[in-house]
Amino acid sequence: MIPDDLFQAAPEGRETATLGGVSLRFYDTRSRQVSDFTPLTEGCASLYLCGATVQAPPHIGHIRSSVNFDILRRWLAYRGYEVTFCRNITDIDDKILNVARAENVHWWAVAERNQRAFASAYDALGCLPPSVEPRATGHVPEMVELMRRLIDRGHAYPAQDGSGDVYFDVLSHSAYGELSGQRVDQMRGAGDTDSDGAKRDPRDFALWKGAKPGEPSWETPWGRGRPGWHLECSAMATKYLGSSFDIHGGGLDLVFPHHENELAQSRAAGDGFARYWMHNGLLTLGGEKMSKSLGNSLLISEMVRRVRPVELRYYLGQAHYRSALDYSEEALSEAASAYQRIEGFLTRAAELTGPVRPVSRVPDAFASALDDDLGVAQGLAIVHGHVRDGNTALGEGRKERAAELAAELRAMLAVLGLDPGAEPWAAEGDGAGLRDVVDALVSVALEERQSARARKDYAAADRIRDRLTAAGVTVEDTPNGPRWELRRG
Repeated sequence: MIPDDLFQAAPEGRETATLGGVSLRFYDTRSRQVSDFTPLTEGCASLYLCGATVQAPPHIGHIRSSVNFDILRRWLAYRGYEVTFCRNITDIDDKILNVARAENVHWWAVAERNQRAFASAYDALGCLPPSVEPRATGHVPEMVELMRRLIDRGHAYPAQDGSGDVYFDVLSHSAYGELSGQRVDQMRGAGDTDSDGAKRDPRDFALWKGAKPGEPSWETPWGRGRPGWHLECSAMATKYLGSSFDIHGGGLDLVFPHHENELAQSRAAGDGFARYWMHNGLLTLGGEKMSKSLGNSLLISEMVRRVRPVELRYYLGQAHYRSALDYSEEALSEAASAYQRIEGFLTRAAELTGPVRPVSRVPDAFASALDDDLGVAQGLAIVHGHVRDGNTALGEGRKERAAELAAELRAMLAVLGLDPGAEPWAAEGDGAGLRDVVDALVSVALEERQSARARKDYAAADRIRDRLTAAGVTVEDTPNGPRWELRRG
């Protein structure tokens, strides 16, 4: 197993890469090209990520987006930016209300239990907490103010039937469709079929939904009701990041209509809103989008019982963030094995060279890969190259070279959120509270095995090793004596 002190944490005040001469490039959905990242404020980066609509617990499709943007946030920080990261919670929505009715419970109870499940999933997979995590229901005044601005500018209107509905006038905003690349004259209605009769145009979308019996509602100048999904994000993003900010992120499935509508209503109200739009590819199962309606969700709470959370993070983050990722058990197992090879080298290096401390800078090739539209896949190729070269160095007795490679390896893993010597993985262990007890029991068995080998009773020694293997304990004979660890996967 891996001793607690095998890896040493980076010293406090760890150096970060300087901004001078660094050119980050990201694919911008709106411009449809990879562009240089130039922040609004030098040395600062503001990032808004569409978070969870909490009608159900999270599956790996949800958390892939969180892992991708956690890596982006870490890389921005490594490159010297002071990052303000806002990730919202949509805690009022048609889907939440439907679940509450089906279960005969309060809507807020559904939202609260699932919000906690998402928080646990973020923590389990090592996602850093956001700078702020606003809830939609806590920002109704900001939404009312945004609607007032839109109405005053002629871009929104309250329904004439007194229902309390408020709609955005799509035809009033000539740039509508710029994010998704669609033409207004080829669009269908916005999907608010229960209120299409109150709209001026079927393509208009709801900013505010009038109160219905049994549903929560808030008072506005146009009647009681509850917020529309698109309005929520515009109000929360601009409250915490300003009328203009750097990056808006989310899944590819949100480009239209959600992000298109966010952009339209925000720009129509006079806000600059997001300057760059970044979208991660979807995680599919058998080529289909992962969703509750398809019944193919793989919940995080179940997945982390089958593989360690750090291995699941590796799997979800290994591909380029814009690529599609089709889930399979084989691919997950391969990812777990790949991460275990990384750990294996670091463990062997530390045993032979002493505790490994990460260096302050990553290799240039790794940095170039992540600077170019967050090329994690290319970065991991550098990581595994270090593992191969490090194992060769250990085999040839070049301890200094192995230690150098291990230190660089930990630096790269740190910015990917995968460093086994850092939180939360350093505390993960193999059984946590039972570690000392298991270690003592296995040590007794290994001493008996060594005694059998010393008296040349190899059959007895093999039986002991076989029984340990059957119990899930892998034994490796090293020049420094036997080393063991729990078999994973």
